[in-house]
Amino acid sequence: MRAIISYLIKFLIGGDKAGELSSLVGYTNDANKFSRYRVVIIPSPFFRDEVYGTERSMPQLPLNEVEGVPLLFGSPKMEWYDDIWVVHADILASAYFLLTRYEEIRKRNIRDEHGRFPGKESLPYKAGFIHRPIVDEYGRLLRRWLRQAHVQSAVEPEPQIQKIWLTHDVDAPFYCRTFRNLLRETLKGTGLRNAWKMYNGPLADDPFYTFPKLLQLDNSLINSVGSKRCESLFFFKSSGSSMKDKPQYRLNSRDMQELFLLCKTENGTIGLHSSYDAGKTPSLIAHEKELLEKHTGTPIMYNRHHYLSSREPEDLDWLEKTGITDDFTMGYADIAGFRLGTCRSVQWINPENRRISPLRLHPLTVMDCSLNESDYMGLQYEEALAYVLQLSERVATANGELILLWHNDIVATNGIKTNTSVDWHHKLFAAIIEELKKV
Repeated sequence: MRAIISYLIKFLIGGDKAGELSSLVGYTNDANKFSRYRVVIIPSPFFRDEVYGTERSMPQLPLNEVEGVPLLFGSPKMEWYDDIWVVHADILASAYFLLTRYEEIRKRNIRDEHGRFPGKESLPYKAGFIHRPIVDEYGRLLRRWLRQAHVQSAVEPEPQIQKIWLTHDVDAPFYCRTFRNLLRETLKGTGLRNAWKMYNGPLADDPFYTFPKLLQLDNSLINSVGSKRCESLFFFKSSGSSMKDKPQYRLNSRDMQELFLLCKTENGTIGLHSSYDAGKTPSLIAHEKELLEKHTGTPIMYNRHHYLSSREPEDLDWLEKTGITDDFTMGYADIAGFRLGTCRSVQWINPENRRISPLRLHPLTVMDCSLNESDYMGLQYEEALAYVLQLSERVATANGELILLWHNDIVATNGIKTNTSVDWHHKLFAAIIEELKKV
């Protein structure tokens, strides 16, 4: 546990001086050791062997607060011990609980129809802080406590979104580009002439081929804030045989090769959209990654699960084994917000064996359909825009990453819609881009 505690302290402090300042923070209830530190955090029972992994390790609602921030473990009590600031608020156990998805291993019986842990069953949602990155707020408290203990180098950074990831999951790249699509459109009354035009005409005429439009918006923001602060990612499927993985597109087709070339030309990074099947059987990820690398000619380092169906925390081990370095799955489908309690990328900590992995998790802030679907948030346009901008402000305050997910098919503006589409998603994405140019 020593390595994990050290990592958590450094993560909370953040910044270039995290390593140096972390030595001034102790996590102990041994008063004989207090003099080694400037700030001491008193451990709650959470990490004790007889508590960890049992019902006793779960936070109880209503939660306490420490200086206005929800506290999962410990108490708000703080006091001086000589010139050492002693805090009974166990922000380390609280941060660990959220960052590791610990709640999900204690509640394996709670899953939705896709095997996912629902956001509306989570502690952050039930306790009313899903819209706040409270792990990052713990970091702000810790820096304040260090300054209070006369460590003036624990400065508070200027609020700014450090990185914007504009991500796009390519579930259905085309609407009518196969013979089966042609037959479908003809039978449902589109008419053979119109269906043939989509099937055999220029790729740009396909209703779902919104990639040039998305890349234009992405690049307008990249040009405004700089390529170091903003990147464009496209996640492609390479396999999967279940109904949820349809449509299965051929990576070696002329249309797909043209799409891959467009992404590369316009500086859109290609990542793996691991299949619904792979969410159930994570050992499939290695083969899917190899297929995508073969057909794109590009090393694949980034992943996001289809349907956000990274089902169990320990399943992330399979991503690490395949050489994936960064995962972008960690958001709830049914509620936008801060699933891991943070808006900064964090190394995955396996809550089962308590091992720190080199795999980095990038918490998803907003998925397009989370905002409007009636089973999810059910927002209208103005409400959705206001909520996304509120989350963006939280990210800026925490100096974190803003990660947006907009599907190519959901922004279609030509009358062709998915089952979950509304007619304002292109307008909403464009409005968000314009607002982000001001940050």
